[in-house]
Amino acid sequence: MTLLYPLDADLDPEARLRLLGRKAAGLNEMTELGIPVPPGFTITTDVGRTYQTKGSLPAGLREAVASALRSLEKRLGRGFGDAHNPLLLSIRSGAEVSMPGMMDTVLNIGLGELTLEGLAAQHGDERFALDAYRRLLQMYGSVVRGIGADRFQHLLSNVKHDLGRPRMLDSELTVPALEGLVASYLSVIETNSRVPFPQDVEMQLWDSIGAVFASWHNPRAVRYRRMQGIDDSIGTACTVQAMVFGNTGPRSGSGVAFTRNPSSGEPQLYGEFLPNAQGEDVVAGIRTPVALTAVASAPGKEASSLELSLPDAFASISSYSALLESHFGDMQDIEFTIEEGEPYLLQTRSAKRTAHAAVRVAVDMVKEGVLSKNDALLRVDARSLEQLLRAQLPGQNDLTSRGIEPLAVGLPAGPGAASGRIVFDADDAVRWASEGQEVILIRQETSAEDIHGMKAAKGVVTGAGGMTSHAAVVARGLGKCCVVGCGGLQINLRDRTVRLRGLEAAEPLREGDMLTLDGSTGRVFAGALDLEASTTVEELRELMSWADAVRRMRVYAEADTPQAARAALSYGAEGVGLCRTERMFFAKDRLFAMRCALLAVEDAQRLEWLSELERAQREDFVEIFHAMKGRPVTIRLLDRALQEFLPDDEPSLQAIADSLDIELEEATKAAARHRESNPDFGHRGVRSGLTVPGLYDMQLRAMLFAARDCVEQGFEVDLEVLIPMIAFTSEVEAVRAALDRANREIFAKPADAFQCRLGAMIELPRACLIAGELAQLVHFFSFGGNDLTQTALGISRDDASRFLPAYRRELGLLASDPFAHLDEEVAELIRIALERGRAVRPDLRAGLCGDQGGSQTSIEVCEKLGLDFVSAPLSQLPGARLAAAQARLR
Repeated sequence: MTLLYPLDADLDPEARLRLLGRKAAGLNEMTELGIPVPPGFTITTDVGRTYQTKGSLPAGLREAVASALRSLEKRLGRGFGDAHNPLLLSIRSGAEVSMPGMMDTVLNIGLGELTLEGLAAQHGDERFALDAYRRLLQMYGSVVRGIGADRFQHLLSNVKHDLGRPRMLDSELTVPALEGLVASYLSVIETNSRVPFPQDVEMQLWDSIGAVFASWHNPRAVRYRRMQGIDDSIGTACTVQAMVFGNTGPRSGSGVAFTRNPSSGEPQLYGEFLPNAQGEDVVAGIRTPVALTAVASAPGKEASSLELSLPDAFASISSYSALLESHFGDMQDIEFTIEEGEPYLLQTRSAKRTAHAAVRVAVDMVKEGVLSKNDALLRVDARSLEQLLRAQLPGQNDLTSRGIEPLAVGLPAGPGAASGRIVFDADDAVRWASEGQEVILIRQETSAEDIHGMKAAKGVVTGAGGMTSHAAVVARGLGKCCVVGCGGLQINLRDRTVRLRGLEAAEPLREGDMLTLDGSTGRVFAGALDLEASTTVEELRELMSWADAVRRMRVYAEADTPQAARAALSYGAEGVGLCRTERMFFAKDRLFAMRCALLAVEDAQRLEWLSELERAQREDFVEIFHAMKGRPVTIRLLDRALQEFLPDDEPSLQAIADSLDIELEEATKAAARHRESNPDFGHRGVRSGLTVPGLYDMQLRAMLFAARDCVEQGFEVDLEVLIPMIAFTSEVEAVRAALDRANREIFAKPADAFQCRLGAMIELPRACLIAGELAQLVHFFSFGGNDLTQTALGISRDDASRFLPAYRRELGLLASDPFAHLDEEVAELIRIALERGRAVRPDLRAGLCGDQGGSQTSIEVCEKLGLDFVSAPLSQLPGARLAAAQARLR
């Protein structure tokens, strides 16, 4: 096992990422490119994995670190623990997969009573040295000793309040104030951990290394890995670097730069800078930073931008940014520190970006000659394209004309618009969301501890922070609507209220009140405003044309209404792959007719109510056929368990009894006969369609009449009829016979009969096994991913949430949710069915439908299996088209 590497080590790309983690791999490459990076070394992920499995660091590590430190001291001419010329260190984590802000960092290691004066003498600034010391104490206390950061922040706020300036900047604290803070922090550490802060710098170093490795298993890191599907076993590296200081005065500072705008993808340097600050101040969002460029600055603030205040440093950072984007062939997110006018880069990584930005950057880079079209297709996360279909608010002029003005305007940090009820705590956001509430999380600033609440919320608002703050970066990664830097936002946690700038004279908003955010403009409104459809991203059309040219599988939509069918075409669907007819029965008037048909005692009554449903379905089918203009439309016969249509309240049953001219008791008994203990595996699908007299006949007639109507009007119709929950070939034969009867009823001459294709929905393991026999009777297979998963695994999808989270998280028995993506063994059942079906009918078409049809992971499996199509929900159609192309390329 190699224990560590210097940052200028010569490593091949694969080993570099695997051993050093993404952060240190970036530092290593920047060093190779001649970009100024603070020197240091990286303790490898092998050591991190050893620490995770054995709970201790491997033998020989202390000697290796001591040797690496001696080389660092020699290179810099400073000594670790030297009272007169001290070397200070930073300790940072870094896994193979980027986990921004989830693990821990400790800065300024090596400061103590012996080295404090030496640091002050080095820089000629006692105030700076004390500020660095209090930062070390706070980070050490929080990260190593586990003391809540709010304890230290509370003491800092008290000092500012005692000075009569509660809003003063940290950089304005005086020497006496900092001396008092240092004494208070030392006391907090000793009181809360019962062990004094170590003045021994070696102890500081090893305490911090251990804490950084241990942070791999802190709750926020574990939660983030679960959210992102990151393997727990890869572990983290630990990078030790010489400190560079952004808090030495007005010619110093820290910032974040994106090589392109992470919200829009616009090709210009974009980011923020905090003068006289260390890096954690920028990400934490405690202070609102200034813009990097004059053009991005607020009016009147141009002179404070990095471009005009430190032009030489800005020019260097611009040059480094261009070099890094060219080198990596992707938009970069860069962290930097400027010490007395000299810039140093602390990190570069592929930038988190909105879906809009991802699409624009990919298309622009093709036009710039940086990427090929195929590389561009692989560069965009197919799952993120759903963001582009998000709703938005009307323009402000439209709102103003209706007397609607924003309460506050902050920075637009996350896509789309969102409405929800106000909550102030991440745990409350999760709890309210689990109860079906849509919520907006409001915080003064967010931290990594809030990520679960941010994921649960529809949107996030913060009072502090900029476009590169924690809230902004995480919201973009999660695709959440977000507004940051709402100056004047005041949260009262005791009263559970919030005041925004526009509400000084009004009542505050309370927890549970409705709020609407516009993440594209930064506007915040009281109440729930009506939202509009999203705008078109021009570059998406071009990217999708490239994807459509590459992919093999066809992409159909799930659409149950004419409106959905029309929307599907606008999203690029090639047809309707699943029209769930049962959903058409849930409109109020149709639901009553369905209930009467199911509970009718006399055949004549049943046929009367079925005729009413037939007219309604016929009208719907005509409109869907019109909308699809000759494209394939796959209509699934009724699949719901019959009990789901029936009421259990007395007034509803009485209304049905009155319409059927029967007693309430008779209607109640009839409804009870349809009740089942396990409806998912009971009287549903083809079983109900064949056993309720006239039910499937009605649906088949509605389809054929609608097809005839359209053909007579000059419209082409491509109809496919799908039979659900097939277990026996005799069921298919019975439906075929019903289809033939319906054709004979509607078309006088056999030659005029409408030619539609019949398909079997494969949702049961037995259907997979008899696929060869089924293929002799049908034209295509449509695999129902959800039902095939639950029947193969014996897990009810409606009840899976009771134990699957424990299986995945606490017990580690499953790597992922089998209902979200196709399980490997379920995919094997599909392979068996395809093999047996195509052995009989080589031209057999087959595809996947249901919720899994839009899953990127499932689409990759479908490509490997050789399926012909997938059918996806409307919002996932662009992503499914892109994922199908990516699967083909891979």
